[in-house]
Amino acid sequence: MVTQTPPQSAQAGPGAEPPSARQVAGRRWRSARGVVAVLLAMVVIAVILAALRPATSAEALDPTSPKQDGSRALAEILRQNGTPVHVARDADDAVRQSAPGSVMLVTRTERLTREDLTRLASAQVDLVLVRPTSFALADLAPWVRKDGPTFEDADEPGCTMQAAALAGAVSLHESETYEVTASVTGAVTTCYKTEFGGPRVVQVRHGAKTVTVLGSASPLTNRRLTEEGNAALAMNLLGTNTTGADTPGSDAPGSATSVVWLVPDIPTEGTAAGQQSLGDLLPFGVKLFILQLLVAVLLVALWRGRRLGPVVAEALPVVVRSAETVEGRSRLYRAGHARDRASDALRSGARERLVPLLGLPRSSAQDPSAAQEIVTAVAHRTPYDETYVGAALYGPEPLDDAGLIALSDVLDDLERQVRQS
Repeated sequence: MVTQTPPQSAQAGPGAEPPSARQVAGRRWRSARGVVAVLLAMVVIAVILAALRPATSAEALDPTSPKQDGSRALAEILRQNGTPVHVARDADDAVRQSAPGSVMLVTRTERLTREDLTRLASAQVDLVLVRPTSFALADLAPWVRKDGPTFEDADEPGCTMQAAALAGAVSLHESETYEVTASVTGAVTTCYKTEFGGPRVVQVRHGAKTVTVLGSASPLTNRRLTEEGNAALAMNLLGTNTTGADTPGSDAPGSATSVVWLVPDIPTEGTAAGQQSLGDLLPFGVKLFILQLLVAVLLVALWRGRRLGPVVAEALPVVVRSAETVEGRSRLYRAGHARDRASDALRSGARERLVPLLGLPRSSAQDPSAAQEIVTAVAHRTPYDETYVGAALYGPEPLDDAGLIALSDVLDDLERQVRQS
């Protein structure tokens, strides 16, 4: 009997050489780079939104503060023009200082408690609300609701309100827009309307009381007071008694007795009822980002959902030639470097075909205990020894693709020799 040595690829063990540290690191990076990219994108978006969020100090709209977002300049101008300005730090003090014909300017409504809002709502004094929260609007101006933020620009008043008409165009930065509900019972005037949204100044006269909602704090701040007609609008709203005109029912300006400037302190007990809602807390940049994200999702949905043509009917099952199936599966094995699975499939198929030729039961092809019996029977029918046959039928995984091809040739040769014997 001729003795031959099995191919080198068939004798080699399954673990030829462990991957290097660089290869392992490369595979880990390729699998994790998607997650890293998402995290970096989230960090960039967070930094951008933080930069877009306006910085507000604790002294914002305070008539004693000389800071950029303070209102000391406007308070001094009002005093110089004969309108006293009384600063109040809580609602009770503001109501006590109010006199007939005075105007109460209410700022920082997120600091007002439920009792404060009830107290201000029952006070018979004209109110000017600066960027009120949704909760404050519900109690102090229930006829007005927030419509949303708008872009920074200067607009003409576009209304008959005397205070706005005299001021002309103003610069309302970071402004809110409003809408008036159908339940309003008094005279309503809306000014500085946006092109695609509602007005930014709303004045409602309800009986002997007037409530003015100002959607921007810019006309009151030291930084923006000199822009456009901001100073004129602020003085006309605060230094003018809109209900004290000479002609009853007219909004012609007349001198106000005083201005009560309410800048509430942060409540030490309980929770402020006028606290900001989720929509109030979100800065304009975040709202703009959410809008852009929704538009992008809608565009992607429309793009991915479009029809690419009529539905094609195809008879099933589809007949595929065996050669195409073999080639397709072999390409998958090659793409996945699955030489172990490919070699197992080749050896299993060879054993399945050899067992009937050897006169052995078909179940022995997949029975590990019958391996020696199959190897011995094949060795007796071929010119190869049992070592060669055993390495071919039950050997380790080939080292490379060339070894896998050599294994296929060996198995074909064994099957041919058994058939011819």
